[in-house]
Amino acid sequence: MATTTAPPATPEPKVNRIGLTVLEYKGSKTTLCAGCGHNVISERIIEAMYEMGVKPERVAKLSGIGCSSKTPAYFMSRSSSFNSVHGRMPSVATGAMLANRTMLGIGVSGDGDTASIGIGQFIHLMRRNLPLIYIIEDNGVYGLTKGQFSATADVGSKLKSGVINELPPIDTCALAVQLGATFVGRSFSGDKRQLSAMLKAAIAHKGTVMLDIISPCVTFNDHDGSTKSYKYMKDHEEPLHEVSFIPHFEEIDVDYDAGTAVDVKMHDGSHLRLRKLEEDYDPTKKHEAVFRLNEAHDKGEVLTGVFYVNPEKPSFIDMLNMTEDPLATLPQDRVRPPKEALAAAMAELR
Repeated sequence: MATTTAPPATPEPKVNRIGLTVLEYKGSKTTLCAGCGHNVISERIIEAMYEMGVKPERVAKLSGIGCSSKTPAYFMSRSSSFNSVHGRMPSVATGAMLANRTMLGIGVSGDGDTASIGIGQFIHLMRRNLPLIYIIEDNGVYGLTKGQFSATADVGSKLKSGVINELPPIDTCALAVQLGATFVGRSFSGDKRQLSAMLKAAIAHKGTVMLDIISPCVTFNDHDGSTKSYKYMKDHEEPLHEVSFIPHFEEIDVDYDAGTAVDVKMHDGSHLRLRKLEEDYDPTKKHEAVFRLNEAHDKGEVLTGVFYVNPEKPSFIDMLNMTEDPLATLPQDRVRPPKEALAAAMAELR
């Protein structure tokens, strides 16, 4: 008597702690150049949001203009998104976060969008400590307009055309530390482990996170003479420490020898761990962060890691003593002054 065997059962797709698959965090198909570092950053954002169990509908994606500002389309299609005017993303982000404090804001910018036309807005965003993850996809050129130098290009770096940059660069990390951002770091799109840990820690932080991510432009700035190329980064990257992150929903255990790591407790109980590689570096000291950044620049190194973190400083929303309810959901009788208050104000002006 013939017997038949049932076909193997299709395995259930893997889900995260809120029951979503990683496919539910993906976006549209990229239109950027093959090999662009920006695409790798999008992949790490998808990975971090999935592993942290963030609801896509709770995320607000914001950007300006440029290759970097196209990337929010390539992750988390179910999230809200707004593409602003060149250099003006910080203003839009500020309004969005104040209107709905329950949203997780992620702003994606470029070195041109941030350090040139948008530098004024960047400065005021950093000093306010608005709860926002601000990512600079830094390739040292204007990739959308044929590869001119941006304001983060290093002195002596060379374009494909042979032009040498003679102007000093703006170090957005040093600037962010000095201005008041409470989580500042630099990574490399080619360093998956470091970047993933930093992004997950950024999600847990309740203040301004500024991540400058070196993201080579394979079309205009990945040649010999570039200081933002894959080869240059691999030869000159100098990690300040190894970065690991333990979310609040995972068991917290001690897995390092005393005196070999710094453990920073985040607002939600998560832990950012910075394992020392060479020296006794304290990421809670502003002056140490700026000193190490300047020292690395003088040595021709690209320092990566978390330079400064301060989970204790009140956010902009806390300083404004705003209601716990999102402003966008408040009824008119809670946001409009009563007739008596308007009458009293007019009387005082007579």
